[in-house]
Amino acid sequence: MDFEIRTAREDEYGRLGEITGLAYTGDGLLESGDGDRYLNVLRDVAGRAGDGEVLVAVREGVLLGGVTFAAPGSRLADIAGPHDAEFRMLAVAAEARGQGVGEALVRACVERARALEGVTALVLSTQPAMRGAQRIYGRLGFTRTPERDWSPVPELPLLTYRLEL
Repeated sequence: MDFEIRTAREDEYGRLGEITGLAYTGDGLLESGDGDRYLNVLRDVAGRAGDGEVLVAVREGVLLGGVTFAAPGSRLADIAGPHDAEFRMLAVAAEARGQGVGEALVRACVERARALEGVTALVLSTQPAMRGAQRIYGRLGFTRTPERDWSPVPELPLLTYRLEL
């Protein structure tokens, strides 16, 4: 691995917001206009850093991607139960895809979840079209939990996954 995974610095929030927004719009998962509410949430790294841990992958000072880790009780958690940690908004810059960045970010979330006392699982939600991310989850031992699938809005079904720790 020729990059490091660490907590994002404040001066990186803007760039990570751009990477995250572009990852979702570039893959056709969201509209690219500023009117998309969730796009604005994705870009608001500072907003989620206050109630979660934003991790980044960096190579020689260049931001490659990021993810948000939510410990139990975080307001960022969508589907986590009382003994679950959750991660959200996994995004890798287009030029860094296929280099193990996404998998390394997910592994960092697994490590953080395992380090928390009382946490027994790590959970996540993903869009059906996010097949590359789903391959990572499968390789790392996550299993589908269709009974927890949900939709934040009617036109956006989300699939859920869980890793027993």
